[in-house]
Amino acid sequence: MQNTEINGLKIAYQVAGEGDVVLLLHGWGGEAASFQPVFEWLAHSHKVYALDLPGFGKSQVPPTAWNTSNYAQFVIAFLEKFRIRKAHFIGHSFGGRISIIVSAEYPEKVDKLILVDSAGIKPRRTTKYYLRVGLAKIGKSLRRCGKYGTLIADAVSVRAGSKDYQNAGDMRATLVKVVNQDLRSLLPRITASTLLIWGEDDKDTPVSFGQIMEKEIPDAGLVVLKEAGHFSYLDQFPQFCRIVASFLNIG
Repeated sequence: MQNTEINGLKIAYQVAGEGDVVLLLHGWGGEAASFQPVFEWLAHSHKVYALDLPGFGKSQVPPTAWNTSNYAQFVIAFLEKFRIRKAHFIGHSFGGRISIIVSAEYPEKVDKLILVDSAGIKPRRTTKYYLRVGLAKIGKSLRRCGKYGTLIADAVSVRAGSKDYQNAGDMRATLVKVVNQDLRSLLPRITASTLLIWGEDDKDTPVSFGQIMEKEIPDAGLVVLKEAGHFSYLDQFPQFCRIVASFLNIG
């Protein structure tokens, strides 16, 4: 891993290979190493960058809570730092959210776009969701009850949150901002040729998300990998590589 500074933040990244640039953006809770097999494979044909996004891996936590748009602006600053005019983007889950915004708002920076089990579509609200909201409201009320009320409120709030929320620590406020951004309205603005790769058994970002993206991104195609979950690129790595190789014209 190497280190650089972007907009005052210390950022860890790795780079290898020669040729057209590919930028790998990991999912929430991940880091550059989450893409290691993909990084090593692509480095035989491309110049590949993989970074620990701010707040993850060895990169510094942002000074304030960021939303996905802030992360997209950070990625643009990263490209400018390394004088990368244009890149192929591969974004997994949260990294897909960032890639969607960059592709819609900075189309000149994106060559081809690959979204893997991408987030960005707001799911339908379930009974479990409303139960969590209710617990969160109870927690908020308890904070008015002094020291012990605050302690109980903290425990209730963590219990009410998702697994990502429970593990987010200093990044909880950022996570709330990120998940509350619905990026669906941006999809028709994406002009890059787009490949959507999904795990058939993905429970975190279901295949229905990919189907919406395929319908609303003008030039998009969806491939669903059988016996694969949210990390479909690892669950079916050889098949993932064959699909990406065809899309990126890797000989």
